[in-house]
Amino acid sequence: MTDRDEKMGDATTTEQPETVIEETSGAPPDGAAVALAAEMEATLRQELAAAQAKANEYLDGWQRARAELSNYRKRVEREQAEFGKYANAALIARLLPILDDLQRAFQTLPADLRGLTWIEGIALIERKLNAILESEGLAPIEAVGQPFDPTIHQAVMQEETDQHEEGTVIAEFQKGYKLNDRVLRPSYVKVAKKPTPQPTSDDARSSDKDSASTTQPGPHERASEQAAKE
Repeated sequence: MTDRDEKMGDATTTEQPETVIEETSGAPPDGAAVALAAEMEATLRQELAAAQAKANEYLDGWQRARAELSNYRKRVEREQAEFGKYANAALIARLLPILDDLQRAFQTLPADLRGLTWIEGIALIERKLNAILESEGLAPIEAVGQPFDPTIHQAVMQEETDQHEEGTVIAEFQKGYKLNDRVLRPSYVKVAKKPTPQPTSDDARSSDKDSASTTQPGPHERASEQAAKE
């Protein structure tokens, strides 16, 4: 046997254990290993489900908090806009009597004074005041000829008339105003009322007959009076 043959024999003998290992590694696992793997898989699935549930809970809480924050911001913006619309309400309400005085003065102004320069200057001031108040959202309330509305009208007098429908505003004593759809001051008005029915001539005659029958004595009463006289 040569050296070459000996080396080949040695190589053959050294490769045999590897073949044995490969054959043993391909053997099916026992029942304990299978049970352990199944248990580990079940545990991992449970942990994964718990983690997923916790993630969904966090996501739901985050979405709810985000929605609440959005609603809060909208509410604050709405309140700020509402406050801006009515921030000057108290000041405008105090200016209304001045506007009333100017309007009454021009309504009763004699015709021979209307062309005077200083009168025109006061009229210009009144128009500018009206323009400023209108730019702030002030608007007059319609009253005369409108149905009485207790939300915008305040009745201070009623008048019986058949010239207007019952409940119609027929006169305005003080103009009312709204500030951006909110009543700043109601209109003080007079409201039409249905006339009270008057008794007819037939009713009057029947009433007279009734009164006469109650005052005229009957036969028994006349006989009693005659006996008393005798």
